[in-house]
Amino acid sequence: MVETTVPLFRDDAYLRSCEATVVAHAPDGGIVLDRTVFYAAGGGQPGDTGHLEDEHRTRFAIVTSRYGEDRTSIIHQVDGEALPAVGTQVRAELDWDRRQRHMRMHSALHLLTAVLTYPVTGGQIGADESRLDFDIPDGGLDKDAIAAAVNEMIMADHAIAAEWITDAELDANPALVKTMSVQPPRGSGRIRLVRIGDKVDLQPCGGTHVRRTAEIGPIAVTKIEKKGRQNRRVRIQLSES
Repeated sequence: MVETTVPLFRDDAYLRSCEATVVAHAPDGGIVLDRTVFYAAGGGQPGDTGHLEDEHRTRFAIVTSRYGEDRTSIIHQVDGEALPAVGTQVRAELDWDRRQRHMRMHSALHLLTAVLTYPVTGGQIGADESRLDFDIPDGGLDKDAIAAAVNEMIMADHAIAAEWITDAELDANPALVKTMSVQPPRGSGRIRLVRIGDKVDLQPCGGTHVRRTAEIGPIAVTKIEKKGRQNRRVRIQLSES
């Protein structure tokens, strides 16, 4: 199954819905649309949830979204056995509150890497809690000090924007990649970067983000865990809904 899906979320993360056409069914019950606002799981960010609605106002609940094996199609996993037929015109609509929290969390984690300038060994984004794991040779991290530094960047209301570079440009600037376990996808000839402010942060990322840091709102560092001799896990939460 190879059907390309246009990822509308990549150019505008604030789109909440779109009109689309069902172009294929996946073997496991998911469906592929020709275009979508649903973020496909990747980079520690969960796939979006929401629903599709056809011209008869029949709704199909979407419990997650992910890339197909070809990485060009996005599979929308339907809750249940009934699927809209190939060729059906649908309206795809996000669970916006959940997505927006993921956007705020994802942007906050980028700021966390600007405060803790250590290699990132793993991470996970959630609507209620998110975390990053760092390769840190010694302990002594202070939760309140880290939160204060991140919140200072948040309240400075820096702009957040995407830009693109070539694979060769990334090879010439390997320090842009902060994650040790996950490398930016290659093969398309270009790589998406997310920039925060003029000099706050710049790194490869295919996820969804808010437009300005003030939209994140204050965060709290809730826990710092030792996960190995040099691995520290930093957990954060949004301080307000």
